[in-house]
Amino acid sequence: MISHGIASEVVTFRRGRTQGTTLERGKELYATIRALRRYRFDLTIDITDSKTSRIISRFVNAPTRVGYNPTERPLRLLERQPANVFARPFGFDGQHFLYRYLSPLEALGVEPRTMIPSIQPLPMETAEALALLDKHHLRPNAFIAVHAGASFEGRRWQPERFAAAITEIAGETGLDVVLVGGPDEREIAERIVARTAPSVVDLVGAMSLERLLAVLKQARLFLGNESGPMHMAAATGTPVVGLFGLTDPSRWGPVGVPSISLQPPMPCACMAKDVCRAPDPSRACCVWGLEVKPVVDAVREVLSRTEMRLNRAI
Repeated sequence: MISHGIASEVVTFRRGRTQGTTLERGKELYATIRALRRYRFDLTIDITDSKTSRIISRFVNAPTRVGYNPTERPLRLLERQPANVFARPFGFDGQHFLYRYLSPLEALGVEPRTMIPSIQPLPMETAEALALLDKHHLRPNAFIAVHAGASFEGRRWQPERFAAAITEIAGETGLDVVLVGGPDEREIAERIVARTAPSVVDLVGAMSLERLLAVLKQARLFLGNESGPMHMAAATGTPVVGLFGLTDPSRWGPVGVPSISLQPPMPCACMAKDVCRAPDPSRACCVWGLEVKPVVDAVREVLSRTEMRLNRAI
């Protein structure tokens, strides 16, 4: 973020601690608030809209504090809304969550220069990504980036189905396949590699976020679950086939690029009653209901739809 000029500084907190014991949560929250208060901010914007973010906003206590009205998660007993400038739940008359995140600008009277997310890799990261691809005999615009991970098990399409789709797509198109993801997604990658041809290149856990962004920029297409890498790929301009469960693709799908978002018919018959926590989309396993054929067909369609654009770029 700093290297791209998005932020001057970044203050982080350990997410694991916020889900730990009461003492661990309290210590992490205190440390975060203490670090933020040193900056004496004039303005805070709470786009997370959670109990934790409202506590932080309250104690950072900037003169201008932007929050949503109404909140996405209603205030609990004795909880106070610290905001003194209120944003609509979805600003600029849009229903995609992009417009929720832009809404604070509307509340502040700021007109966005663009409504389409865009972030491009730095020249140095592009050069290193090209060198990495060359090391594995991969050519730009001649491979599909596949991300089979996600933050919750229920958002991850089955590795066996990813493997079947990859085998069919690679055999039909001649495109190479690159697996991407974080270090904690190694097991998923191994399960896919064990069921696919040796030509699948496994880069899971081998790249920083900056390098991942640069690799996604060079991909012919991104195929993966609803996740951060899906939105990163779209932000670089790479076409996307996104796999969704209970989350509504019309509100959370990729923006600004040729794409297809797939979702099984709703309501779905529950396939994992001991894992699912519907109606919370983050805790529902509906994506497991997606079959291989619709995913392969979607990849074919997006590749066909973008063939002319690719030829023009070349």
